Amino acid sequence: MLTLDGVKILDMSQYTPGHHGTMLLGDMGADILKIEAPTVTIRGGLSSRREPPPEERQRSQAFDALGRNKRSIAINLKDERGREIFYKLAREADVVLEGFRPGVVKRLGVDYQTISKINQRIVYASLSGYGQDGPYSQMAGHDINYIAQSGALGVIGPAPDEPPVIPMNFLADLAGGGTMAALGIVAALLNRERSGRGQFIDISMAEGAMQLTSSMLSSYLGSGRVPVRDRESHSGSVVYYSVYQCKDGKWISIGCIEPYFYESFCRELGREDWLPDQHADPGRQAEMIAAAREIFLTRTRDEWHEALNRHDLCAMRILAMDEMADDPHVRARGMIMELQHPKIGRVKQMGSAIKFSETPSSFRSFAPARGEHTDAVLKELGYATDQVAALRDDGVVV
Repeated sequence: MLTLDGVKILDMSQYTPGHHGTMLLGDMGADILKIEAPTVTIRGGLSSRREPPPEERQRSQAFDALGRNKRSIAINLKDERGREIFYKLAREADVVLEGFRPGVVKRLGVDYQTISKINQRIVYASLSGYGQDGPYSQMAGHDINYIAQSGALGVIGPAPDEPPVIPMNFLADLAGGGTMAALGIVAALLNRERSGRGQFIDISMAEGAMQLTSSMLSSYLGSGRVPVRDRESHSGSVVYYSVYQCKDGKWISIGCIEPYFYESFCRELGREDWLPDQHADPGRQAEMIAAAREIFLTRTRDEWHEALNRHDLCAMRILAMDEMADDPHVRARGMIMELQHPKIGRVKQMGSAIKFSETPSSFRSFAPARGEHTDAVLKELGYATDQVAALRDDGVVV
């Protein structure tokens, strides 16, 4: 028994944010059916990504955590027969997730208003850059644009007169987008158990990123003081909350905020004279940081890590991806799984960060190829073999 056993989700999302959200739900046991287009195209008829050769594609699927625990059907929703297939699926579904620009699903005839008439219990989530309405709703964008608009990007970086630092696509795409979508879907399903009705969920990745700034934003709204890059205590402007390069060129992170951690930090660095200066002005902090940088260059990263943690300090090695994947704690917590693929052999995938005591998340299948389950799904809906063949010949399904 898994947490979301029996929950059927139709996933129309095309990119990482939606795929991340349904991966979380699929790991919890939800039956995820990817609704994919028969071909991969964007405006102008150009391919939005290179289709790799079969061997490369199979290997990619084996390691694709975002696609695991999902099935795939490829339907042309612009064709009336394709829409009818979707409607049949929606009648039995619990959730629909889409990630198109606002207005697209309405033009396709698979929007919430249409689907809720077919199934009033449907939970329908629309994941977009700036939300379903407002002045920016039709603007194109990616993670970097969403975190720019949210205020998050403006506070990440070394100094006000230097460029902001781009934190990959973690904040808006994954945390503000996919994770918020999964949370909203689970909450709506819980509410449906009480009310008997589904509902529409509007998730904006920009607003999701904005939500992640809640502590800093609350401070600004209360004080009127605009946060400044590299002037905030959590952005590396103080000696006790920063990153330092070590003798071997590797880096370590320090987060000794509490006075008792700060005191031990100063003593380990041999700078007891800093003890009265934890909340010193920026000029003094800059001097202390410069001195700490010289001190950290006297030992390797791992030597510092061992020494500092011996005194129960908030210090952690900054790990490269390969180091993280082999870290004993990561392994012990099951965050790197080793799986047996029928053709590729042993492969590794990311585990689940949500640990349930009674209904643990699970891996049940590798990522599917586009349309891998089309025939099986259509037969489940009652289509005969010759009907499936006709739909395939006409390009309605793949």
